[in-house]
Amino acid sequence: MHAAVDALAAALHEYVGTAVGVRAEFGASEADEDPRVLALEAAIGSLNAQLYDALHGSLGMHPDLSSLVWASDEELGAGADADAPPAPEVAEPFYLGFVVGPGRTPDTSLDAVIDFLDNAGEQVVAALVESGFDVPEWAASRGEAADFEGYGDAGDDPTGGAL
Repeated sequence: MHAAVDALAAALHEYVGTAVGVRAEFGASEADEDPRVLALEAAIGSLNAQLYDALHGSLGMHPDLSSLVWASDEELGAGADADAPPAPEVAEPFYLGFVVGPGRTPDTSLDAVIDFLDNAGEQVVAALVESGFDVPEWAASRGEAADFEGYGDAGDDPTGGAL
């Protein structure tokens, strides 16, 4: 496992050195498409997969090693006591967005869509509760994500709640 980590670390160091050199020589936009940079990105992806396989084969884990997370150390819990129980989670809003066009027959209108979503919402809530989740509020809305007072603001979401 440590050999896989060492190989990945070496490739990352080589990538940084190459990317800095290519950018200095050609500029940022060209650096993204430079064959040396692309080759190193492919190699890093392969080495990351090898590390995954090593961890999975040795420890039986399914590690998520390729997610990108923009958060502070505090938000990620860095430096926290590893033996401490996890902090309780708080409720937060989730959104599922649709863009729906007019129906193909004259007896359908966009006004009927909210009824479909409301019925689907009831089924989702029932499934979530049956799975052990607490669903203190839910809503079907048209035009923008519902605002759940005290649970975050759709305006805080860069997508505005839409996908």
